[in-house]
Amino acid sequence: MNKFNCDIAIIGAGSAGIMSAIVSSQKGKKVILIEKNNKIGKKFLLTGNGKCNLTNAEFNLRELVKNYNNGEFLFNAFSVFGPKETIDFFEKIGIKTVIKENKRVFPESDSSQKVLEILENHLKTNNVDIFLNENVLEIEVKNIKIKKVILENKEVIAKKYIFCTGGKSFPSTGSDGSGYKLVKKIGHTIVDLEPALCPIKIKEKWIKKLQGISFKDKNINVFLNNKKKFFEKGEFLFTHFGVSGPAILNISGRVGDLIKKGEVKISFDFFPLLSEKQVSDLLEQNFKKYPSKIVKNILSDFLPERFIEALLDVANVDKTKIVNSLLKNERKEIVRLFKNFKVTPESVFDFNSAMVTKGGVSLKEIYHKTMKSKLIENLYFAGEIIDIDGKTGGFNLQFCWSTGYLAGKFS
Repeated sequence: MNKFNCDIAIIGAGSAGIMSAIVSSQKGKKVILIEKNNKIGKKFLLTGNGKCNLTNAEFNLRELVKNYNNGEFLFNAFSVFGPKETIDFFEKIGIKTVIKENKRVFPESDSSQKVLEILENHLKTNNVDIFLNENVLEIEVKNIKIKKVILENKEVIAKKYIFCTGGKSFPSTGSDGSGYKLVKKIGHTIVDLEPALCPIKIKEKWIKKLQGISFKDKNINVFLNNKKKFFEKGEFLFTHFGVSGPAILNISGRVGDLIKKGEVKISFDFFPLLSEKQVSDLLEQNFKKYPSKIVKNILSDFLPERFIEALLDVANVDKTKIVNSLLKNERKEIVRLFKNFKVTPESVFDFNSAMVTKGGVSLKEIYHKTMKSKLIENLYFAGEIIDIDGKTGGFNLQFCWSTGYLAGKFS
C-alpha cells in the first residue's frame, strides 16, 4: 500500500469538508481531502435548486438557532462563524452575494457550479491534496487515537482527522450513510437516522385533484391523536401524492416521528389573520350580495376554483347549488374547512427524496466549542454527519460552514 502522511486528513469533500480543508490549510497545515466521488461537492451542486442558497441572513443568533433541531449546540459555532462571517468569507474569495426573499442568501451568479469552481481553486491555491474515488475501508485506532485510515490502495496517516461524510439523503451523490458505520465501529453513538426535508404522502385519494395548487403564508397545524403538537407557517403545494413545498419540508421530520405514535392530521388554515367568526361574516356578506349565484363561483373569489371543488366535496355540498338553498350546517362546514382543512399523512418520503438527514453522531460525544470528539483524542466532526438538521432556506449549508470552520480551526 502507498502511505501518505499529513497534518490533517479530512474525509468527505462536501460543504463542511471543503471549509475545514480551507481553514486548516490557511494555518499552514498539510491537508489531505479524501472524497469517494470522482469530484468534490457533488451534493453541494444541488443546493437552492442549483442556484446555491449559501446561507440565511438571520443575524440574531438566538433566532437563528430556532431553525434547527438541537440548534442550541450550534450557538458557539454561529458566534464564531455565523451568517455574517460566511457572507464575508465568500465576498473575500470573489463571490458576491444577494439577499432574497425570507433572508435567503445566494451568489450573484445564481450558480452552485461557479461557487464550487472558486472553492476548488481556493483549495488548490492552499495546496490541499485531494484524493478522489477513494473509499475509507477501515479506521485503525490505538490508545483512543486514530493511527491511520485505510483506503482501497492507500493508507493515510495524519495527526488529526475530520469526518465530514454527510448523511443518508440523496445517496446518489455519495451521501449514503457509510460514514456513520465507520464512526460507530470505533465507539461513537449514532442517533436514529430519519429522512428530513422531504415531501409527505397523504392518505386521502382526492388529493390528486389538487395537484399543482400552491399557497403562501398559510398556517399549518399538526395533531397527534387529536392533540395539537406544533405549528408552522409558510408556503406549500399539493401534489399528485400529497403535499410538498418549503413549509411541508420543514415539518416532515417531526411528522415522520409522530406517525409512529398514532393518528396524525395536518390542518391548513387558509385565513390565518381572521377568526372563524370573521371568515363566517365575510362569506355571509357575499352570500347576501349574490343570493342567486352558484356557491362554487362565489367561493372561488377567495380560493382557487379547483381547490373549492375539492373542499365542497369534503363538505358534502353540491357544487352546483345556489347560495339561497345552502343549509345552515353546510355554511358552517364550509367556514370550518376554510380554517381547518385536514388531511391524513400516510408517510414521509425516504432518503432518496430527503434533502437532509435527521439524527447522526450524538452531540453528547462532541465538544461544541471545537467539534472535537470526546471519545477519540484526534478526531473531529463537521456537517450533516452530526445529529443536527435545519429548515430550508440556507440553514443547513450554514451549519456545515460553521462546524467545518470550527473543526478546521481547532484541529
